[in-house]
Amino acid sequence: MQPTTMEDRQKELRTLLDQMQAHPERDWTEQKKRANVLREMIAAHEAAEG
Repeated sequence: MQPTTMEDRQKELRTLLDQMQAHPERDWTEQKKRANVLREMIAAHEAAEG
């Protein structure tokens, strides 16, 4: 198993956002929670890097 990278997290976030935009009629509650977690992780990483 390979460690998850920031690039992986950014790709996952982009995929989730694309899916939500393509199908707004669906219930995306869990995916929205995951997207928020990914955003927080990415922001924390960027803040730590300067």
